[in-house]
Amino acid sequence: MAFEENEPRDLFYRVATVLIEQATEGTSELSIADAVAALLQTWNQSYYRYHKFDAAHFAEIQRVIEEHPETLTDLRQRNIGSLKACDETQVISCFTDFEKVLGPVGAAKCLHLLAPDFFPLWDRAIAEAYGVYLGQRGKNGKKYYGFMETTRTQVLRLRKERRGKKHLVKSVDEFNYCRYTLGVI
Repeated sequence: MAFEENEPRDLFYRVATVLIEQATEGTSELSIADAVAALLQTWNQSYYRYHKFDAAHFAEIQRVIEEHPETLTDLRQRNIGSLKACDETQVISCFTDFEKVLGPVGAAKCLHLLAPDFFPLWDRAIAEAYGVYLGQRGKNGKKYYGFMETTRTQVLRLRKERRGKKHLVKSVDEFNYCRYTLGVI
């Protein structure tokens, strides 16, 4: 597949997802914030060229995760196919809080790790390919929710074709990344 051939950093995603699972279950000495930080420092390198990843930033990541425990626990159990209009306010609020700490791309990556079948990934190239132009940090929640609605439609279509396959949100991201970010398909 094009994604595996062109994205060696997928290893860090796989490791981070295992670490998140262990931290969520309480079977690891590492925290959820530790697992998120491991991925962000590899998958969000361009952001950290201009922003420090220091103890204060790590504390902000931990804080924002701890501010949304019920939301994140609930959404971790759901898939994007269950996205409803009544979720909009909660999703926008949660995304905005994470975006203020991590930027719009980092927020999506973090939320995806915390609820992988519910929150889609994006980067600037992917967002723009869908006609979404990211604005000032902390102001993109409604745009992200709209992107979620688009991804939901794609996942529901894929679900019919790929019965029994899991992680369709990640599959959509892999396609988008290869097509719009890397330009290899």
